[in-house]
Amino acid sequence: MKRLLIAFLVFFVAGSVWAFPPGAFKENNFPIQCITLVKKLPKQPLSPAEKEGLFKMIEEEKLAHDVYYALFQRWQLRVFNNIARSEQRHMDMVKTLIEKYGLKNPVEGLDVGQFKSKEMQKLYMELVRRGMSSLGEAVKVGALIEEMDIYDLQQELKKADNEDIRIVYQNLMKGSRNHLRTFGSWLEKMGVPYTPQYLSKEEFAKIVSSPKEIGPVDAQGKPMKINTK
Repeated sequence: MKRLLIAFLVFFVAGSVWAFPPGAFKENNFPIQCITLVKKLPKQPLSPAEKEGLFKMIEEEKLAHDVYYALFQRWQLRVFNNIARSEQRHMDMVKTLIEKYGLKNPVEGLDVGQFKSKEMQKLYMELVRRGMSSLGEAVKVGALIEEMDIYDLQQELKKADNEDIRIVYQNLMKGSRNHLRTFGSWLEKMGVPYTPQYLSKEEFAKIVSSPKEIGPVDAQGKPMKINTK
């Protein structure tokens, strides 16, 4: 009986916590469709604020990816692996804009955990340190990162009027809301208290209590059907 119980626990943990092997997931193809659409849209004059916003957001997406990668290595909780993959697709979307406008990518050639911005480097070290202390703290770090992404994207959208940039930012923000829902669900399951740091308590509660958003959105954040032909 004891051996059967141990075998059951091993099976349960393996199914609930371990990562799926590479290639086990069917990737959502809408980021690729979104990238194709953004490439086809005409270039518009790029303001200094929009340029700086692109640099900031690709660093922030890399931060999310790299922190989740580190936390997955520590805890083997597959949610970190899944969302790290999603963050890579987010980076690709911003990279498309950077290349389209002939800008130099500030994260090109950097290894995991490396940033040119001292502020981002310090934040990475702090978040990883916090996330390594316990699994509950790791999930809280995930929620914090997604909150920060949503807030910063809201601010960048106020400065951007180029349609291609707005489409990418709106889809990044939609993705971050879905990620926040995932981390919020884990916090609830684990009974870990969490106080929003970037969003109001009302906005945070509204996001985590609402259904997952499916499919791409347009420059105003409204659902759209992408036709890349």
